[in-house]
Amino acid sequence: MSAFTQLPLGRPIPASPHAVSCSLPTMRSVRGYEERNPEIVRHLTNGYPRFVVHPFARRLAEHLTQTHGLAGRKLWLTSSARMAAALTAQLDGSDATSFAHGGLHGVSHPDTPELTAQAKVFLQNRGGFLSSREAEDHLVRLGLLPAVHHEESFPGDATAEVRRHLLPALPTATADDLILANCGMSAIWAAFRAVAELQAARGRTVWLQLGWLYLDTIALLQKFTASPADYVYIRDILDLDALQRIFAAHGPRIAGIVAEVPTNPLIQTPDLPALAALCRQHGARLLVDPSISSVFNVEVLPHADVVVSSLTKYTASEGDLTAGLCAINPAGPDAAALRPRIAAEVEPLYARDLARLAAQIGQTKTVLAQIHANTAKVAAFLAGHPAVREVYWALQPAGATNYRRLARTPDATGGMITFTLKKIGALEAFYDRLRLPKGPSFGMKTTLICPFMYLAHYDLVTTPAGLAELAASKLDPDLLRLCVGTEPVDEIIATLAEALG
Repeated sequence: MSAFTQLPLGRPIPASPHAVSCSLPTMRSVRGYEERNPEIVRHLTNGYPRFVVHPFARRLAEHLTQTHGLAGRKLWLTSSARMAAALTAQLDGSDATSFAHGGLHGVSHPDTPELTAQAKVFLQNRGGFLSSREAEDHLVRLGLLPAVHHEESFPGDATAEVRRHLLPALPTATADDLILANCGMSAIWAAFRAVAELQAARGRTVWLQLGWLYLDTIALLQKFTASPADYVYIRDILDLDALQRIFAAHGPRIAGIVAEVPTNPLIQTPDLPALAALCRQHGARLLVDPSISSVFNVEVLPHADVVVSSLTKYTASEGDLTAGLCAINPAGPDAAALRPRIAAEVEPLYARDLARLAAQIGQTKTVLAQIHANTAKVAAFLAGHPAVREVYWALQPAGATNYRRLARTPDATGGMITFTLKKIGALEAFYDRLRLPKGPSFGMKTTLICPFMYLAHYDLVTTPAGLAELAASKLDPDLLRLCVGTEPVDEIIATLAEALG
């Protein structure tokens, strides 16, 4: 019997109230999710936590709205008092007010579509929503839930346990160099903010985006560089000559580079040692995000000033929490200044999330070994299938040499594969037929696939200008993102073959 059956719309992936993914089984459901179609949205009980307010947090906010006289106002519950203050400042002039009660913090504002959208995007970009487990604890305390969801948690010092497993993957770091965050975007924001402040004091305000990055990382760079002219997008990550020309002309003004290694979604790997040498030569700082592959698979810290990573991926492999990491290179010129700045800026993990992460992190190497064995076989199958046009993964020819230079072992590829279909317009029929779990996120024991550009950049796939921008970056709007899990590989391949026809 196959491991895979079509999951109904909205089914949490995995089957936990804290799941970070949910089933979007058809292209109609994907479009409805993006367009907030009530017929689709009413089936969604959860979603990726930085994009969808968890039902526990919604229920708690509704209760507090009713009991604190906030009728006609929208209440956002935030991850900390500091995040509430930051959101209040962001909504300056809108009658936004901070909220605090019983250890909870948030912001209320007039319930208008414009303010709601502004607040939601701010919290999404920064990872500022209240944790589902923290909301759950408050609901139980208030008698609105009978008990918390039963799950395995680490009983001891969870921070020490997480660091104990991370240090062998980051051997040049000390425990003080590893700063945990409530999600990957909080880590990225904290590192960017800390480095940007140090570099701005030196007259350096220009930031380079190396290749197409994850959407919220792009948003961070576009919104928080000093001016539009200080944000520079480098389309071709393999064109080192172009980078050298930029540094030759503008080196004294360049604050740093943000690079994913490999990139999302084309799984390209730059020449990281050469990139690091260029930054060191010109006084720029290098922020490296290896989330697509995992810090357990690639040795990037010696080349970076700060490694920023989502521990939601691979490390929290059950798929039921978000977490992030900033790893500071102790040999970097700003290491001493960055430690306190980043530690002060990140949103910390809620205690129960940290204990849950500590309970899972010990499985990482075993989970990755199975994922690696499966991924190579799935990539080979897709590359040889007549219906598939392009296949991208860590060992694709264009970037394999650069990737192998960083990989800890020859098979340490991570589970990410993206691919396109030969036949124009074939996406919908393939996606709707496919029985694999379909939803956001990746790096779980569960195989997951999604039409990535539709979920991440719906505004681009639905407008002529957006499609032109994707084409300029050599991105197919119908690109599929598959992250291979630990299920029997023959069943993964058979399920793909069935849908490909």
